[in-house]
Amino acid sequence: MSEITPDLVRHLGVLARIQLSDEEVERLTGQLDVIVDNIAKVSEVATPEVPATSHPIRLHNVFRPDVPGDMLSVEQVLQNAPDAADGRFRVTAILGEEQ
Repeated sequence: MSEITPDLVRHLGVLARIQLSDEEVERLTGQLDVIVDNIAKVSEVATPEVPATSHPIRLHNVFRPDVPGDMLSVEQVLQNAPDAADGRFRVTAILGEEQ
């Protein structure tokens, strides 16, 4: 059995800046305890001969070649824009910065 305690879960909640109710602390204590125990079991059987994997099935690149296609004109792109100027989208300044 691992050493996940309600106090540890509360501490983790503080570190993650998550306010946890007493009910959530109790539920998460049990869930985290099971997770840590399962990780320990896997660690017991993991051997250096078995390579670590991030996915159970070998992945391959499924992207198509990047080939340019038909392009929209600037007028077509901006025709439904709520606000545009000088061939560009006009947006409001963010974070109080005026340019």
